[in-house]
Amino acid sequence: MKPESKKLLVKADRALRAAELLLRDGAPDFAAGRAYYAMFYAAEAALTEKNLQFRKHSGVHAAFGEHLAKPGLLDPKFHRWLLNAFDKRILGDYSYEMDVDEGAAREMIEQAREFVAAVETFLGPD
Repeated sequence: MKPESKKLLVKADRALRAAELLLRDGAPDFAAGRAYYAMFYAAEAALTEKNLQFRKHSGVHAAFGEHLAKPGLLDPKFHRWLLNAFDKRILGDYSYEMDVDEGAAREMIEQAREFVAAVETFLGPD
């Protein structure tokens, strides 16, 4: 595994821990944002192994679908989860209302945990 991919997976794990802490502290909207970033960093790690890097979230989203989900290298549900999590992160970060409740944030954290684990399995041992 490339050093960059390893670092991104470490960052994904840190984002997951941060999401759990934020949820426990009563901030589900911000917890959702960290859960999204856990998925995002894991997606970047998988794409980095394929020598693909992007400057925008939309580039990562599209490439994950094209290069990993569509050919079946990773379950297509992970692509859906990444896109849905991005939408919830936008709500959590930019909405004036608390649009992401505790249940939604908890579900996102569980999905992020599964997403990161799947990418780690896909990339194999160090």
